[in-house]
Amino acid sequence: MIDPALTDAGLGDAEDDDFDAVESPDSLLPDHRYHDREISWLAFNQRVLELAEDSSLPELERSNFLAIFASNLDEFFMVRVAGLKRRIVTGLAVPTNVGRSPADVLADISNEAHALQLRHAAAWTDQVRPALADAGIEITEWDTLTEAEHAALTEYFQLHVFPVLMPLAVDPAHPFPYISGLSLNLAIRIRNARTGRQEFARLKVPPMLPRLVEVPGTGEIARYLPLEDLISNHLGDLFPGMEVLDHHAFRLTRNEDVEIEEDESENLIQALEAELLRRRFGPPIRLEITDDMDDVTLDLLIKELDITDQEVYRLPSPLDLRGLFSLSQVNRPDLRYPPHVPTTAVAFQPTGSSNRADIFSAIRKGDVLVHHPYESFATSVQAFLEQAARDPHVLAIKQTLYRTSGDSPVVQALIDAAEAGKQVLALVEVKARFDEANNIVWARKLEKAGVHVVYGLVGLKTHCKLALVIREEGGMLRHYSHVGTGNYNPKTSRVYEDFGLFTADAQVGKDLTRLFNELSGYAIEKKFKRLLVAPLHLRKGLLRQIDNERNNAVAGKPAHIRIKINSLVDEEIIDALYRASQAGVKVDVWVRGICSIKVDLPGTSDNITVRSILGRYLEHSRIFAFENDGDPQVYIGSADMMHRNLDRRVEALVRVTDPDHVKELLEFFDLAMDDGTVSWHLGADGVWERHAVSAEGKPLIDLQDKTMSQVRRRRRTRTVR
Repeated sequence: MIDPALTDAGLGDAEDDDFDAVESPDSLLPDHRYHDREISWLAFNQRVLELAEDSSLPELERSNFLAIFASNLDEFFMVRVAGLKRRIVTGLAVPTNVGRSPADVLADISNEAHALQLRHAAAWTDQVRPALADAGIEITEWDTLTEAEHAALTEYFQLHVFPVLMPLAVDPAHPFPYISGLSLNLAIRIRNARTGRQEFARLKVPPMLPRLVEVPGTGEIARYLPLEDLISNHLGDLFPGMEVLDHHAFRLTRNEDVEIEEDESENLIQALEAELLRRRFGPPIRLEITDDMDDVTLDLLIKELDITDQEVYRLPSPLDLRGLFSLSQVNRPDLRYPPHVPTTAVAFQPTGSSNRADIFSAIRKGDVLVHHPYESFATSVQAFLEQAARDPHVLAIKQTLYRTSGDSPVVQALIDAAEAGKQVLALVEVKARFDEANNIVWARKLEKAGVHVVYGLVGLKTHCKLALVIREEGGMLRHYSHVGTGNYNPKTSRVYEDFGLFTADAQVGKDLTRLFNELSGYAIEKKFKRLLVAPLHLRKGLLRQIDNERNNAVAGKPAHIRIKINSLVDEEIIDALYRASQAGVKVDVWVRGICSIKVDLPGTSDNITVRSILGRYLEHSRIFAFENDGDPQVYIGSADMMHRNLDRRVEALVRVTDPDHVKELLEFFDLAMDDGTVSWHLGADGVWERHAVSAEGKPLIDLQDKTMSQVRRRRRTRTVR
């Protein structure tokens, strides 16, 4: 699976999206008013790379950002580039969101991606690798090791590596082998000592073995040898009696997008399993080779893999810097961010002599807003579901599950509830990209435990983050609801920044009850009171709010729009923001990834400010706040401003009504947009500029560090009281 530390992805959950532009009828808006979404995504990944290049960050964090960049780019090619190529091949090459042909965009992507991958390799070779070595972690080469170290590593090779290697010859009796996507391989040319004939062989570097092999030693410096380097220096053991002439590493990326015609599939699970099997054999879309590869070997690969010169990426060794993720196991806390232990939200802290809070009692007292990972997922969301599972007064639990871990306590709580005789409904989105296989496994586990598992609506992905508990109290039924911005995943909750709202508000409970009935049965979507729900009402609701701000500005009333999202692509929303800006509305956009809105359109975007924040945690929450003439309307939820989210997904935003929660969300947003906070500023021509130090050279405020301290202060203040 793609590492979550900065993904989810840099693609905004990495699913395919529309490529066709939506024309605005407003003639007052200029043409060419959108940034190309693919190039904007590459700019996002460049921001990730800039973190790795920042020498002020801890060394192991910098290497981790290099691995994240590589993982993100793999996913981009497997999904976005693959989607563009598929449209060209199938003749569906409609223009992109900026009106350009997919072929032209592919050429731009190739140029940008080539430059970024070379910069990525240079960041490792010239910056991060030397910094790690200075700190006592050395990624070394075979030729620099002593004879004793050679002997120890040879023994390791013979015992742990050699038995699992599978060299595959290529000759008239052995056709060119299948090269799996994202595998690291060695292309080897050998000469038969008896006949003098040259042969070719392919050797896959085993992915189940550690990518970095520790060099035995007793010194203070920890040294590691790349696995492919170890294998390369023992090729004679694999080809006895042959002369090894040359060897080079290469790596192939394939189209790993999944397409399913749900209308024609009576059993979605079986159709998805079949498609996942086909995914392994998707067409090639990128070939990475080491920069020392000879033309003979390269020509063979290009011919056999049916790949174009544009799709070849010649890079310095080592390839596939995702392998740097393995350094996360190195025990050097001094080379990482200072540790941060999430606190328990104030409302959910135990009272009296009990060591366990009564979650339902806390929610009855008033809405509870939690902020992960600063506040604990385990003592809020997880505790909420676990208490519901064991509470004899709870009659039913309904929940959406988009991505979660296989050993999730959330899944276990639903199983426990079902086994205790409660009605349990789990709406599982088995089409969550790159998590499909995992989701199938635990969906079946839930079914075996007696949970009612449904897979959502045909043609729509269920992306909303909802949980509903129905509890009998005094002969009446009370609804306890949770609406979140992130997945019910205890693992990613430690690195994803998200909000969640717990409420016993009867109207939210009714809204969720109706929405769950629609998702599991045949109910027709109605309008909701405290929710904005896609695909029918969410875009319309936001457009009404934006237009209201525009009207207020025209009338001379206070007007301000604040939007925090992962991706901003939807043309209707962007055009509405442009019109609001033209009317004098201050528009602040805080975006993590793709951003198609421009800030350099005189007379159109003068009042629009766009910032991006990347760092220790993945900024993942979505906030939509509207000044509303002094009565702020603030929503949180799961939706990004993309066609797929607004038109082809079930998404939900909930309106936050508690004044303290509204204040907290607005202050959090304003801190991010403050010029004294570390962030990237979007400027002319789509260029992002990082602002990390003041004009005097002093470090700016780190939003995530500041939020940590604020959350801790809340807890200490409560304790003192």
